[in-house]
Amino acid sequence: MKVYNTLTRSKEEFVPLTPGHVRIYACGVTVYDLSHIGHARSTMVFDVIQRYFRFKGYRVTFVRNFTDVDDRIIRRANAEGVPATEVSERYIQAFREDMAAIGVAPADAEPKATEHVPDMVVLIERLVAKGFAYTVDGDVYFEIRRFPGYGRLSGKNLDELLAGARVEVDERKRDPRDFALWKSSKPGEPAWPSPWGPGRPGWHIECSVMAMKYLGESFDIHGGGEDLIFPHHECEIAQSEADTGRPFARYWLHNGMVNLRAEKMSKSLGNVLTIREFVKRHEPDAFRLFVLGTHYRHPVDFAEERVRDSARALERLTRLAPDAQARGSGTSGGVPEELGGFRARFEAAMDDDFNTPQALGVLFDLARTLADDRERAATDRHVRERFVAGVSELVALGQVLGLFQRARETAGMPAEVLRLVEERGQARARRDWMRADQLRDEIERLGWSVEDTPSGPRITRKSV
Repeated sequence: MKVYNTLTRSKEEFVPLTPGHVRIYACGVTVYDLSHIGHARSTMVFDVIQRYFRFKGYRVTFVRNFTDVDDRIIRRANAEGVPATEVSERYIQAFREDMAAIGVAPADAEPKATEHVPDMVVLIERLVAKGFAYTVDGDVYFEIRRFPGYGRLSGKNLDELLAGARVEVDERKRDPRDFALWKSSKPGEPAWPSPWGPGRPGWHIECSVMAMKYLGESFDIHGGGEDLIFPHHECEIAQSEADTGRPFARYWLHNGMVNLRAEKMSKSLGNVLTIREFVKRHEPDAFRLFVLGTHYRHPVDFAEERVRDSARALERLTRLAPDAQARGSGTSGGVPEELGGFRARFEAAMDDDFNTPQALGVLFDLARTLADDRERAATDRHVRERFVAGVSELVALGQVLGLFQRARETAGMPAEVLRLVEERGQARARRDWMRADQLRDEIERLGWSVEDTPSGPRITRKSV
């Protein structure tokens, strides 16, 4: 299995630090407004990546954070005359609802920055004590000259950065490129106590602390949109490795942006389409198919017609399921030999840096083969068994990509139940029937029933 590592600008064989266990951190949203389809793409990309690792039999710890203290949150709160926490909690809940609507599974941990400020203070204190950071009038800055590796992730020329930083120079800094670890409090802002006086953390320190708290000083994959490579991820590496002396993340994965009318989608540009508005117009799985039809590292040009094309393509996959249900159960022997090659092709595509366009091509090839069997399945027992088993295989592989998830039906499902359902689907996809049965029992203990159908699991609340 190979992944493209932004740090080395090459595909590398993926080898987890701990055999059998993959630890992933993906930068989450800043919760000052509704999430847009650019956010949806990034969350879908890492949703598929963690699904595929589970499908391969790895234990996965997946962390996605919330930045819930930020200038934009504070401005909105002050404009509305409410506490900043009210704004952030409103949009955290909205994010979770939007993710359920588009079939993105909850992360194993979803920490909030404000819950970890004391840990941030401790890390900053260590950086000051080690000589990597300095204080000025209640602010604390990281001194990049003390960290020789600064710039290697982004490939930035430090002299060019210096020229750019001088445009808005802060004379208090030792170097215009130094970045804030702690900001002294200003009127109308939330603040926490620190050795340097009341204030709040800088943006970059948040993710270093939360990643190391939940995944350890070194972990496997750090990801996010390519717009985070610099300065956010560059600064995370500097402050984390300056503290620990160890590699922070071994593989850095970044997804391309979503462009709308040839511009990067951005709230600051005012050219956004919210997830909430999008799902009123389109089937969520159609957007997932549209997103996964482009390799995750490449930009996507959004167009309504292209999503409608994806919806028509999706229908070619999903229309087979009702026919399979009508034909009854398949054989108990698993996938027939003549259909066995599709899974190998699917895995080969995904093992090559999560090549979802090729993986989707395998699903459509399988769907075409099954469509040829559909009519004959009514009268030929062997063909019927192959057809039903083949549709089950199509759904199992599709679910690795997050398709066939019945997202809107599960929107009200508790996060723990949804997580168990996702994990059970991965166990079934790799034919780990014992683990699947254990997970079914856990789901039922939580008050929900699971019925397996050729089009995927049907989850219902058990009657009291």
